[in-house]
Amino acid sequence: MPRSRTITITVKKKTGDAFDAILQLPPKMMPDAKFHDDGWWSFTGPHGKSKLKFNENKPLGILDHQYVDEESVWDVPMRVVSNGDYSEILITLNKPDELTDKQFNKRVEEIGELVNNMKQIIESS
Repeated sequence: MPRSRTITITVKKKTGDAFDAILQLPPKMMPDAKFHDDGWWSFTGPHGKSKLKFNENKPLGILDHQYVDEESVWDVPMRVVSNGDYSEILITLNKPDELTDKQFNKRVEEIGELVNNMKQIIESS
C-alpha cells in the first residue's frame, strides 16, 4: 500500500512573497547549490549528490518539484495557500518505491527539520 505524509507549516509572509522566497531557497540552504540552464538545481545533500527542479505556477500557488539523490527519486506536490498576511505551505511526501518503510520514516524526520529551517529563512527574507 502506498504511503505518504503531508507536512504543513504557516509562515508570516503573504503568499506571493512566500512563493518567491521558496524558489530562492536552494543556495540559502545548500551552500554549493548551482542553478543550471535546464531548470535543475544541483548540490550535495544529506544522501549524496542531489538535484531539484521546480514545476511552478505562481497564480495557483503550485510549487511541485522533483528531488533526486543517490538513493531515491521524489515527486513532491507542494502548495502555497493564502491566509491573510500569512501563508500555509503544504508539502506531500509520497514514499519512493526504492525506500523501505524505515528509510521513509527517517527521511520524513529529516525533511521535517529542513522544513523548520526553510520556515525561518522564508520569514527572515
